[in-house]
Amino acid sequence: MPDGVVIGAGPNGLVAANLLADAGWSVEVLEEQAEPGGAVRHDQGVDPGFVSDLFSSFYPLAAASPVLAGLRLDEHGLRWSHAPEVLAHPLTDGRCAVLDRDIAATAASLDAFAPGDGDAWRQLHQVWELLRTDLVHALFTPFPPLRATARLALRLRAAGGLRMARTMILPVRRMGREEFRGEGGRLLLAGNALHADLAPEAAGSGGFGWLMAMLGQTYGFPAPVGGSGALTAALTSRLEARGGRIRCGRRVDRILVRGGRAVAVRTAAGDEITARRAVLADVSVPALYDRLLDDEHLPARLRADLRRFEWDFATFKVDWALDGPVPWAAEQASRAGTVHLADGVDELTRFAAQIATRQVPDRPFLLFGQMTTADPTRSPSGTESAWAYTHVPQEIDGDAADEGITGRWDTADQERMADRVEQQVERFAPGFRSLIRARRVLAPPTLQALDANLHGGALNGGTAALHQQLFFRPIVGTGRPETCVPGLFLASAGAHPGGGVHGAPGANAARAALHRGRPPGLTRAQRLLTHRDRTGSRS
Repeated sequence: MPDGVVIGAGPNGLVAANLLADAGWSVEVLEEQAEPGGAVRHDQGVDPGFVSDLFSSFYPLAAASPVLAGLRLDEHGLRWSHAPEVLAHPLTDGRCAVLDRDIAATAASLDAFAPGDGDAWRQLHQVWELLRTDLVHALFTPFPPLRATARLALRLRAAGGLRMARTMILPVRRMGREEFRGEGGRLLLAGNALHADLAPEAAGSGGFGWLMAMLGQTYGFPAPVGGSGALTAALTSRLEARGGRIRCGRRVDRILVRGGRAVAVRTAAGDEITARRAVLADVSVPALYDRLLDDEHLPARLRADLRRFEWDFATFKVDWALDGPVPWAAEQASRAGTVHLADGVDELTRFAAQIATRQVPDRPFLLFGQMTTADPTRSPSGTESAWAYTHVPQEIDGDAADEGITGRWDTADQERMADRVEQQVERFAPGFRSLIRARRVLAPPTLQALDANLHGGALNGGTAALHQQLFFRPIVGTGRPETCVPGLFLASAGAHPGGGVHGAPGANAARAALHRGRPPGLTRAQRLLTHRDRTGSRS
């Protein structure tokens, strides 16, 4: 009987399991898929000579995360690689905004759009340097982060107080106009805001875009050497070295509650695995409350609030094996690991408005990844392992391009949308399609089939909008990993602080379980003896 059962071997589940094992718990992780990793996996499914990340690829939040730093995954083989430039946002007129880890290079790029915008970027970066340590700790520690928030409030006062707070909650369109004279800085902020489901006119999108841009400025957008699964391999190696067990192909169908406490799980095969101390669920919020728990264990108010839960945008992704480098019209884009493709902030607004009105966008905003540029191990010399993803509505009423995409995501829908994605790339890189050796389409249902937490390809575990953050995440009045069932903890991106690969939801759940999850009926001395018997420790 393990002390802790973790449902889901995504990065948050694996982080939680590692921290429980560090505390001396016996841990069993149950994963529905045939391999661990969740949305952090790679394969060679596009072409045998090319490594392709199935989902996520670049990890600025992982690089900044004190949670992952504390696990010392380099001791388990994890290595990071960087593209020469962090990010580029080209325009069809040949201009290009560039984010570089060298702030002088970033500033020079923005000065090319409007003299003085480089200094404006430096000023935003100075604010980041003042706030960074306490802001990162506030983001990645359990809610409410009282100590970090108190320190952050003092530093915020030094950075401009209420004026700076106002800037952080601005829509990114407004923030860009207030901070920059030219389009370059505005593009870097707005494109980064749309890594989440935050339109240029959404409150708080300015702060999110600033955060992502400053993470890139400081840490870059690193990629694991050899493929995204190398991060998963390091987490699993570390866990197994501490006695943890991962069992794949084990779908959990029910969390069993007895005596008012979560005590076990039942798999689809009918096996019952008892948890002596706690169950941690790295699953989506709807899956936890609508599928894994019986209604009798849910308060009426919770059930009502769950009906207001909002997913983030759905995702459509294409992977390519390319016979040569992407022929960007703006040469600066050739050195970036990540390239944003939209012809200005107005086109970003148009894209987000079409999603809001349940239309498949006719000119999709693309996040384009050049993985061989970032990590030369990904494909043979002179080629490129590349991908692009865009967002589409979770529910589709029409096609803004009037080309018949229905939202059924059958073969016809997939081919039409993949062609549209490639046409968008061609606007910025004429001749791109002539380089395609092979492609793979990952439509919203495909992404969900590969990872059940990605509902329709939703990457964030729920919207990143302000109404579902902090003490509103995942529903009103929550914000912590504890659930309404004692002994059960939410460990997924559905919990604070949300999506991204940083491990914080898993770490927060593990800490809560360690605080509350003592085996019932044992004295402190008995618990110590149990730990000594299992570990052989006499200290």
